Amino acid sequence: MSVTLKPGARLRSRTDTTEVVVVRGNHEIDLRCGGAPMVAADGGAPDGTPAVGLDAGTQLGKRYATDDIELLCTKAGPGSLSVGDIPIGIKDPKPLPASD
Repeated sequence: MSVTLKPGARLRSRTDTTEVVVVRGNHEIDLRCGGAPMVAADGGAPDGTPAVGLDAGTQLGKRYATDDIELLCTKAGPGSLSVGDIPIGIKDPKPLPASD
């Protein structure tokens, strides 16, 4: 099951409390959390548990990114974000310029 991403869209996990906002990405993708496809934020209550291996969790306020998408975690949970079965990592922060 794929979901169409567009900046500003709010999505939530079907397996736990994880919620994200799309920062970058404007296409259809197989976005999952805890192994289950993500749904619109108003799609009802979670009804499962994260799959083994996809249960490392998400962190509030962190950005998760691949080459073509970026997500901001607005509500943490025990499930891990992934595209299909490939986990999405936390985006490294940009270094600030040195001040002299």
